[in-house]
Amino acid sequence: MPGNSFGQVFRVMTFGESHGPAIGAVVDGVIPLLPLSAADIQVELDRRRPGQSNITTQRKESDTVEILSGVFEGKTTGAPIALLIRNEDAKSKDYEKFKDAFRPGHADFTYDAKFGIRDWRGGGRSSGRETAARVAVGAIAKKILLEKNIKVIAYTLAVGDIYAKKIDLSIIESNAVRCPDAGQAEAMIQKIQEVRKNGDSIGGIVEAVVRGCPPGLGDPVFDKLNAKLAAAVMSIGTIRGVEFGSGFASAKMNGSESNDVFFVQDGQIKTKTNHAGGILGGISTGADIVLRVAVKPPSSISIKQQTVTKAKENVEIQVTGRHDPCICPRVVPVVEAMVAMTLVDCLMLQGIIKR
Repeated sequence: MPGNSFGQVFRVMTFGESHGPAIGAVVDGVIPLLPLSAADIQVELDRRRPGQSNITTQRKESDTVEILSGVFEGKTTGAPIALLIRNEDAKSKDYEKFKDAFRPGHADFTYDAKFGIRDWRGGGRSSGRETAARVAVGAIAKKILLEKNIKVIAYTLAVGDIYAKKIDLSIIESNAVRCPDAGQAEAMIQKIQEVRKNGDSIGGIVEAVVRGCPPGLGDPVFDKLNAKLAAAVMSIGTIRGVEFGSGFASAKMNGSESNDVFFVQDGQIKTKTNHAGGILGGISTGADIVLRVAVKPPSSISIKQQTVTKAKENVEIQVTGRHDPCICPRVVPVVEAMVAMTLVDCLMLQGIIKR
């Protein structure tokens, strides 16, 4: 199956299905002598794993990572790193009744149309469970970025029409929805619980900020940094849109409002505003890179829905099992991972990080 690999120098391939024996990744291009342990990766996986709170799926997965290669005596060797995460709590019987029916909002129909076969157990390869492998690799990418004092931070900016009114990065991990506004976090949680009680789900917005990215990263025309970041985050199955800086709000601005005016401070060229989101002409400015992604409502809902079977018969289905009513809290570390992987690959391509 094509489309399972990512990156040019920092190269990643993920593998495995939601209800198979395991999922994992192989990453090549990791710099040698980087201190790395399973515990370093586990920290990030614990942020994404299911069963974290009463507003996430109750599938019980420890997401324990095993490093199979590429690390010796606590440091990377420069060889490919193989990562394995075993599936522990798959319940395929929940999906048997849908093996011939196409669930609305899922990739059942399109996978079948393309390949003529699909793994109906939890969506197989198209399941969000695949993103655990990305988060594992993202943990490595984040460690590499820290060597250059670059940090990627994401959080839930909105759930439905409830938005964070202030941004306090210190409290993101202190609430179940990973919102930087404690008051609004409670309102978001109540909204999620309300839609779950009604058998429904809800979407939201995740915002990511990159701090410490040097100016000059990225390439013009077809390999713009924002284009690569957009492709990376849009590869996450639940993402439906992406914007940088002022994004779609720029369409309502005049040029005099949208332009970020330059000035010099302490010998450094900076901008007074950051409507561009830290990228101009596809190249980083040195300001914070700011992007937001639209997260769709999870497709698995317990409300009865009309659909069709592969034999083109009209049927009514009701999805049961363990599902997230809102995926934003668990998407946060996935967005961070894809942004980090993209930045490392670009930094290596440009020779700023040398193998």
